[in-house]
Amino acid sequence: MIKVCKFGGSSLASSSQFEKVKNIILSDKRRKAVVVSAPGKRFKEDNKVTDLLYLLCAHLKYGVDYSSIFNIIKDRFIKIKEELNIDYDLEKEFDELEKGFSKNSKEEFIVSRGEFLTAKLLAAFIGYKFVDASLIMKFNYDGSLNNEESFKLIKKALDENDKIVIPGFYGAYPSGDIKLFPRGGSDVTGAIVSSALGAEVYENWTDVSGILVADPKIIDNPKRISEITYDELRELSYMGASVLHEETIFPVQELSIPINILNTNNPTDKGTIITKDCKDKNTIITGIAGKKDFTSFNITKSRGSSKANLIRLVLDIFSKYDVNIEHIPTGIDSFSLVVPGSEVERCYYDLIGELKKIDDITKLDVEKEIALVAVVGRNMALKPGTSGKIFAILGSNNINIKMIAQGANEINIIVGVKNSDFEKTVKVIYDNMF
Repeated sequence: MIKVCKFGGSSLASSSQFEKVKNIILSDKRRKAVVVSAPGKRFKEDNKVTDLLYLLCAHLKYGVDYSSIFNIIKDRFIKIKEELNIDYDLEKEFDELEKGFSKNSKEEFIVSRGEFLTAKLLAAFIGYKFVDASLIMKFNYDGSLNNEESFKLIKKALDENDKIVIPGFYGAYPSGDIKLFPRGGSDVTGAIVSSALGAEVYENWTDVSGILVADPKIIDNPKRISEITYDELRELSYMGASVLHEETIFPVQELSIPINILNTNNPTDKGTIITKDCKDKNTIITGIAGKKDFTSFNITKSRGSSKANLIRLVLDIFSKYDVNIEHIPTGIDSFSLVVPGSEVERCYYDLIGELKKIDDITKLDVEKEIALVAVVGRNMALKPGTSGKIFAILGSNNINIKMIAQGANEINIIVGVKNSDFEKTVKVIYDNMF
């Protein structure tokens, strides 16, 4: 059996972290495929290498001197190489990279070098074969992944080399040009590799011992989630929980491959297991997550008009301006569209103008600075009164609920509150339910 393990930026931020990663990988012969991110922050005020690479690209684009940023990036890698005495010609790599710099340099190629060089160093350090992601992660020209070709190439790479290290975060178009995944895409790379190889488990190594019930920036020492379903994780990830990229789930879910979130700094901790089904039927709430800064467009229609037709007209307007709809709470003669505030800033007055042209709208109110808080739990549907208890908790703490929504699968309850009540909402739910 094969274990695929992905190590995040915090796990590879320094030479001491590289040592920890080496010990973890070599402690289990089943860890034959390794996916890596670019080095992350070593301390609070430090910079992630990927952020520096994006900044470097901006300097190149506008003809600003890039040498100081380039040297910071170069020094980060050189320091790891020298402290670990890794036999790899980094100077040559950086010289070749710099030779290609110009105003027309392709950003995706330059940014991908963070993962590329990290994988090169780690492969040399642990004695695994480096496999460039551009040779095995194949994208179509429409930006979608060519799963059939990618899976075939991933399997071939492991068959030919037995133990491999792959850079995360990127692949390539048929032309060979680099294509990046969205930020956090190394998680997705690991999931795709796991699916292609039919892995026993996908280990995702980071700097926390699993997924926490709530944001530790809001809750002091929140409990760890021992097990969680794919569906619950997607809900929490979408609503702001930042352990895994939300698109990580799909490649492994189809084959029911478990994901294990583990801590590079405390490798003996059990972490969090993510599976299709969980045995625990007693835990009512699995986790709490949320986001701020939503805007609600509250619309009242004329009594004789069709609500279905009006909603369709309104949705067409928001679609025209490429604004995503989060929720549509409805009443008899009214409905609201809850959307990310950042997406309507650029077109706010255009949206208002077009909505006011619709005769069937008799009233239009806009409410800004709304936060959405999701309470997620696979067992909530089995426990009558859970939603009532949550609403009572908020009411007794003088938190006004602006909106309520629940998914058809009954694993989440979402409440809308004022931005100013966001942290308080998370705290009182956590304190009373845990």
